[in-house]
Amino acid sequence: MSLGKAARSLVSPLRGALRCSGLSRSYTAAAAARAVLEHELETIRAAGTWKAERIITSKQGPEISVDGSRGSILNFCANNYLGLSSHPEVVQAGIDALKTHGAGLSSVRFICGTQDLHKKLEQKLAEFHEREDCILYASCFDANAGLFEVLLGPDDAVLSDELNHASIIDGIRLCRAKRLRYKHMDLGDLETKLKEASSSRMRLVVTDGVFSMDGDVAPLRGICDLAEQYGAMVFIDECHATGFLGPRGRGTDELLGVMDRVHIINSTLGKALGGAAGGYTVGPKPLIDLLRQRSRPYLFSNALPPPVVGSATRAVELLLASNEIAQSMTAKTMRFRNKMTQAGFTIAGSAHPICPVMLGDARLASLMADDMLKLGVYVIGFSYPVVPKGKARIRVQISAAHTDEDIDRCVDAFIQTGRKHGVIS
Repeated sequence: MSLGKAARSLVSPLRGALRCSGLSRSYTAAAAARAVLEHELETIRAAGTWKAERIITSKQGPEISVDGSRGSILNFCANNYLGLSSHPEVVQAGIDALKTHGAGLSSVRFICGTQDLHKKLEQKLAEFHEREDCILYASCFDANAGLFEVLLGPDDAVLSDELNHASIIDGIRLCRAKRLRYKHMDLGDLETKLKEASSSRMRLVVTDGVFSMDGDVAPLRGICDLAEQYGAMVFIDECHATGFLGPRGRGTDELLGVMDRVHIINSTLGKALGGAAGGYTVGPKPLIDLLRQRSRPYLFSNALPPPVVGSATRAVELLLASNEIAQSMTAKTMRFRNKMTQAGFTIAGSAHPICPVMLGDARLASLMADDMLKLGVYVIGFSYPVVPKGKARIRVQISAAHTDEDIDRCVDAFIQTGRKHGVIS
C-alpha cells in the first residue's frame, strides 16, 4: 500500500469519529437545554401562574364565541374600550383598503413602504393629539423601543416611574442616558431625582398616562409643574387612555388639562382605535423627522399593512367627528365599580375602565376566572410576572359596547364565584 493510501485509510475513520462526536455533543447540549426548559415550565405550573391561551372562534366584541364553551360569552377583558374592533365602518374601511392598496407592502417605509394611506393616518393622529407630527410603528412596544435611544445620549437623564410598562423599561435600557427610577406616582421622590439630574444636558420624565395593571392615572399636573421647575420634558404612554379619557377622548393630558405641557406621546392603534395593530409617536416635528432617520424599529420593520391603516384611520375619524362614544364610558365604569364594591370585592384604581378585582393568590385568580367562564363571562387571572407576587387579580375591562345588562350579569357571576371560593360572604 502506498503512503498516500495508508494516510487516507487512517483519516477517513477519524473524520467519521469526529463527526459522530460532534453530533453527540450537539444532541447532549440540546437535551440539557430541554431539561432546563422543562424544569422552568414545571416551576410555572407548580406556582399556579401558567397562562393558558383560550381560543376565540368569533370576531372581537362584547359577546364572543370560545372554543369548548356553549353559546355566546360576555367578554370583559379586551382592550376594545370603544367597541370599534367590530364597528361596521371600521371593518369596511379595512376591506376597502385591502382592495385598493393590497395586503401589505413587503418593504420598510423608507424603501418602498410608504403609501398615501400611511401619511393620511399620521396626519389624522397628529390632529387628534394636537401635536406637530406623527410617526407610525408596528406596535407601541416598537415605538417605546425606538424613541429613547434616538432622543437621549450619555449627557442626558431619563426619570422613569417604577411601575412603567415593560416596553418603556426595555426602551430605556437601550439608551445611554443616566437612568433614574422614581417611586410610583411619588412627586416628592421625582423632585429628588430631578435635583440629582440637574447637571444633565436634557432631562426627560417618563410615565404611563394610565398604569394598565391597576388603572390608576398619573399625576400629570404635578409632574408637569416639577418638569417646568427643573427644566425637564415630559413623555407619556397613552395606550390605556387614547380615545376615551378626557372630554373629547384625547387622553390623560386632556383629562388633567395639560395638553400643552406634555411634549411627547406614544400610543397604540391596538386598543381603543380599532384594536388591530400598530403604534405611534406624536410630538415636535424635528423629533419625528429624526426618528424617521434613526429609529431602528421603524427603519427595520415592514410598514403597517393597508387594511390595518384603513381601519385605524376610520376609527380616528369617528372620534374626531364626535365624542359621544367616549363620554358613554364613565357611567358604565362606575356602575361596575360601585356594584362590585357593594358586594364586598376590592377594586383597585380609580374611575378608569380597567377595574382590577384584587385577590392576592395566583391560583385563586386562575380558578375564579375558569369558573367565571362556566357562567358565561370571559375574564383572565393576572399573576406574576405580569403583576408583583401576592398581587394577583382578575382585571376587568369595561367597554362602551357593554350594556347595563351585560355589566349586571358580570357582577352576578363574580358574586356567585366569589362566594364559592370564600372571597366574599
